[in-house]
Amino acid sequence: MNSTLTTDRQDERLSGREGLRGAIADVVERARGGDLGVIPVVVGLIVIWTVLQILNPIFLSSANLVNLTLESAAVGIIALGIVCVLLVGQIDLSVGSVSGLSGAVLAVLFVSNGLPVWLAILAAVIMGAAIGWVYAQLFNRFGVPSFVITMAGLLAFLGLQLYVLGSKGSINLPFDSALVNFAQLDFVPPWLSYCFAVIAAIWLFASGYLHAQERRRAGLSSRNLSTLIIRSVALLAVLAFVVYYLGQTRGVGWMFVFFVALVLIMHYMLSRTKWGRAVYAVGGNVEAARRAGINVKAVYTSVFVLCSSFAAVGGILAAARLAAANQSSGAGDVNLNAIAAAVIGGTSLFGGRGTAFGALLGIIVIQSISSGLTLLNLDSSIRFMVTGIVLLLAVVVDSIARKSRTSHGRA
Repeated sequence: MNSTLTTDRQDERLSGREGLRGAIADVVERARGGDLGVIPVVVGLIVIWTVLQILNPIFLSSANLVNLTLESAAVGIIALGIVCVLLVGQIDLSVGSVSGLSGAVLAVLFVSNGLPVWLAILAAVIMGAAIGWVYAQLFNRFGVPSFVITMAGLLAFLGLQLYVLGSKGSINLPFDSALVNFAQLDFVPPWLSYCFAVIAAIWLFASGYLHAQERRRAGLSSRNLSTLIIRSVALLAVLAFVVYYLGQTRGVGWMFVFFVALVLIMHYMLSRTKWGRAVYAVGGNVEAARRAGINVKAVYTSVFVLCSSFAAVGGILAAARLAAANQSSGAGDVNLNAIAAAVIGGTSLFGGRGTAFGALLGIIVIQSISSGLTLLNLDSSIRFMVTGIVLLLAVVVDSIARKSRTSHGRA
């Protein structure tokens, strides 16, 4: 309650500030209150890009950034599911195994059994959703910790993946299939990319304006019109430059657009729907949410199902990107990178704080580290160590921000 009053007082102080100065003051004031948002990850990304560009001028080349976006999509989608689970204070350690199993199921149904590719994709995603539902039942009905449930799933589904692939151990996907083309060769036409940039800017302004109108009708303070316009124009400028720069080589891949579209959908679901408010409420204080009439079990079920479904989609795209499903699909660092991306992107391990954009920003940070160190011909051990340090820093920042919000709320 105190933190809510503090936020309202901040909004009241900022509601009268116009233009760019008001927008900057808004960000500064919220940061002082512990609401850092995406500031740490954006600053970290700028630092990482600057260092890697100094060490290797090829890093920020258009060709490398196009590859970076495509390589980010599959694991980024898996990280999007992790964000949902972390928001309610839980964890899913099996997303890597579920993604690998989904790729194997897709390959067997599509290549070995000759089913249409869309039907094989649907079957793999439904399987992922079913896994999440089973997790939720074990958690809701028997109270088994999500850590234990998903750890068991990690081992079980890894074994099932090996069983599904059989003695071959690897199944190649046809290079001329629509799925492989989507992951490797399909790029958005330049004119359509610019249209997407304009639509994104209009959407940001419209959603912000409607939200401000709702707050005014409720008698609450809201962002002024000039701030909304500045945000939208800034977004348009950034996106237009990105489209132009990536267009110097191949452009924006459809697979990355698909990833961003999922991020936008989940952002809307989390920030503008009753379900999203329930997710944050459960993550903030589960007992208070239950007393407020929220169906806590249904919320847990929904996030576990979403997490496993996104893991399945990510596994399908990873197989398409490689044009094969094998015993190493979903293994290695896929699991850890997905979880690290969500945390680095600003999703709190304590639950109740984070956004869908965290998955996008977090995976770009991780993929940037991987791409940059690969260009420098450094051993993968260095990449693991650097990623671990970045992850630790992200958790430290989250812990400091959490203490700042607590002390600010008491004040």
